[in-house]
Amino acid sequence: MSSEQKSAPETAEAAEPRPRRLTYAAVLAALEGAALVIGGVWILVLGLTGDPDDRQQAVTGGITLVVLGLLPLLAARGLLLRRSWSRGPAVITQIMALPVAYNLLKADSMAIPGGIALAVVAVAALVLLVNPATTRALGIKGPGRAE
Repeated sequence: MSSEQKSAPETAEAAEPRPRRLTYAAVLAALEGAALVIGGVWILVLGLTGDPDDRQQAVTGGITLVVLGLLPLLAARGLLLRRSWSRGPAVITQIMALPVAYNLLKADSMAIPGGIALAVVAVAALVLLVNPATTRALGIKGPGRAE
């Protein structure tokens, strides 16, 4: 085998460049995951070093946020690597973010800008994730198109 044949991609998908929409969706999912992890670590540290009303609840909440942050981070990595399984967790993350954004928007506090930002990111990511170019790049076939 020549060196040209060895360096050629094995599949047609690998030969095509990754659509920007897919990259943007991965970035948004990664940002959400990072925000959850950072928020979880923040709550965990405050729960352990501060004087919370309920230390156990603060620690549990912090650990929960860190673990929940892993889902969009893994989905983002899968999207960047063009793994078809990654779209499901990414979409679920966005759907879960919408009620959270709504509750933040209903608050009479500084949470309102956070709710606006979360809603914009979740809707943008959903639009990017269901885009036909993203679906094709991930090798997902629509209904009735199985080969």
